[in-house]
Amino acid sequence: MDIQRSLELLHMTVYSQSVSPCGKYLAAGNNFGEIAIFSLSAALSSEAKEESKKPVISFAAHDGPIYAMVSTDRQLLSAGNGEVKAWNWSEIVKKGCKEAWCRRPTYKSSLEVPEINSLQLNLKDNSLLMAGGDCAIHMMDLESGAFTREYRGHTDYIHCLALRDQLRECLSGSEDGTVRLWDLRAGGQVQCIEVHKYEECSRPQYGKWISCLATDSDWMVCGGGPALTLWHLRSVTPTTVFPVQQCQQQVMFYQDLILSAGHSPTVNHLQISGEMKAQIPCIPCCVHSLSINEHSPEHKVLTAAGSSHRIDVFTNFGYRAFSLTFT
Repeated sequence: MDIQRSLELLHMTVYSQSVSPCGKYLAAGNNFGEIAIFSLSAALSSEAKEESKKPVISFAAHDGPIYAMVSTDRQLLSAGNGEVKAWNWSEIVKKGCKEAWCRRPTYKSSLEVPEINSLQLNLKDNSLLMAGGDCAIHMMDLESGAFTREYRGHTDYIHCLALRDQLRECLSGSEDGTVRLWDLRAGGQVQCIEVHKYEECSRPQYGKWISCLATDSDWMVCGGGPALTLWHLRSVTPTTVFPVQQCQQQVMFYQDLILSAGHSPTVNHLQISGEMKAQIPCIPCCVHSLSINEHSPEHKVLTAAGSSHRIDVFTNFGYRAFSLTFT
């Protein structure tokens, strides 16, 4: 390995992950604009060797960091600076890496190339929601590739998106300290929650930015500068403040738990009532991405990626089994 690549591996951050529709592959995107594809079926096999934990293919996808990725039933979608690209999974698994299409939202200035921090698939109307540095949410029709709607209201860049499927609503968390709810049908803002203004959540020493959120019916969990907190959305009430000191970058509901990770080398297992059930050590000292493979029961794993060229794999979510490695 040459010195240049050794230095890149040393300074690598993996920002995004997405599992293939078949559940056998994991895609990971890093700060150098590279996508690596790992075979989960090979890495989890009883005959797995060290080579099985390295990419089956990696390729240059974007000029800058890849902050977000999602998969449809046919394509891997990756977001770089100001653009979203699609790659066909059927070609990727045959080690092909030709982009299927590339789309850019219309930005206010031609000089502006804002990063796209979050992608959300809206399967109900076959659309893709994207948000980032231009403080707006853009909706793209996946069939035609046309941008159909734009949701504006945030005054600073957007870090994260989540969907309330049953209500056809989208939630967005921003650097401006608010979580906003949007009606995807009518196109307007439904609610604005200024999280940092609630005394139980406020942590002015860390700032007011919202870096992660997740939703489950009438409940939302969000955090960042403010403490990681469970909210009842109908009454707009913070019900549980979790005992996590570090700023959190990722959060998700999983069965009867909340999983979170952020500015510490741990994945937190939190109970809805507020207790810390477990803190599982991981390699990245800052975790930017958590992913659960729900597509394939035999390859069901939790993966954690962040400020390392290693992606930790948790087979039973209570301990780190091994790591996948960028090369």
